[in-house]
Amino acid sequence: MGSIIMIIMAFFWILLIFYSLVTIAGIWFRLTFKDSDELDVYPSVALLIPAHNEGIVIEHTLRAMARLEYKGQLDIYVLDDNSKDDTAAIAMEFASVFSRIHYIPVPPGSPSGKSRVLNYGLSISNSEYFVVYDADNEPEFDALDKLVRAAETTKDAASAVGYVKTKNAETNTLTRMIALEFQVFQLLMQSGRWKLFKLGSLAGTNMLLRRSVLEELGGYDVFALAEDAELTVRLTAKGYLLPVVPTSRTWEQEPEQMKTFIKQRTRWLTGNIYLLEKSLQDLSHWKGKTFFLSLQHVLTYLVFVVVLLFSDVFFVMSVAGYQLPNMDAPLLILWFMSYIVYTSQLLSALVVDRNVSLKNVLYIFIMYFTYAQLFIILLVRSFSTYLWSRLRGKTIAWDKTKRFKGIG
Repeated sequence: MGSIIMIIMAFFWILLIFYSLVTIAGIWFRLTFKDSDELDVYPSVALLIPAHNEGIVIEHTLRAMARLEYKGQLDIYVLDDNSKDDTAAIAMEFASVFSRIHYIPVPPGSPSGKSRVLNYGLSISNSEYFVVYDADNEPEFDALDKLVRAAETTKDAASAVGYVKTKNAETNTLTRMIALEFQVFQLLMQSGRWKLFKLGSLAGTNMLLRRSVLEELGGYDVFALAEDAELTVRLTAKGYLLPVVPTSRTWEQEPEQMKTFIKQRTRWLTGNIYLLEKSLQDLSHWKGKTFFLSLQHVLTYLVFVVVLLFSDVFFVMSVAGYQLPNMDAPLLILWFMSYIVYTSQLLSALVVDRNVSLKNVLYIFIMYFTYAQLFIILLVRSFSTYLWSRLRGKTIAWDKTKRFKGIG
């Protein structure tokens, strides 16, 4: 038992040191970041919006797309994946008013999902770059411009990745905690990895890609539920860079109900489990910089949750008065340091993002006991779903995130 606990503690300290260094680097990168210079010539861009039953949000999305300011050729494609609501009618109305907005019905196909739709969008468009936005996104007017400038001025760049912010953060406790999480793990940690290792990660939305590079890689993997993470690994394995642009911002809607959140994050985690299995079969995923990405997936989706679970167990046992194995270091430190590092990351992101308020600080102090614990449930659920699908030899179906009204 003592040996097992020593191994757990070793993993814990590795994780602790890694996240602490990345957090500090992310803060420094955010504070010192400057946008790339203006370009003499701006390349053509195809903006792809995968859409399936998005009538609730698509009007706000297309209004934001129409406000984008870009000096080069820009064509916006609404890729309608067999919608049964008024998505088509709304998109066609915008297409009749704005010449650069195009409504494209996607032919039925299998497997269903975002990757297949994006591959079709690439097949009917022709541009030097393409940028992906989810159907609930409202990018700021200069978001695309900043991504293109970063990609064009960074050597060996195949992409550029922006920041995703939560536009319904004030709706309830869940959306506020999601927004706070995104400030850390979607931007601060992303910025830190770029500063330390020149590693970027595609975010699924507000991401620009060079068309020729994706064609070289054979397009999107249609079986990947986390298509952004899967493509990130393949691009990095080929030696391409994905610069991070924190000033390129888009606003998106996050789940407002726990059921919707669980379904969305189960899909994300299941997609990352697929990527872990794929990485174990491809040694290129463990060479050079790609090693850090693969290691990050193991740390984030396996070790972090396992350490979280053990820290909870040790805390409960200590409080309950159970006799724990004799160790040179108190086991309660596992729980205490996990809480300190997790909370410090959130507070740092709050300060850097200039989003400090009494309410946000109070939420941060309780997130470890509430929001973070959900990832134990999510990991168990995701592994169960993935293993069951593998045993049956069936492909896991794409599950679209439910949208909510009242977001403008």
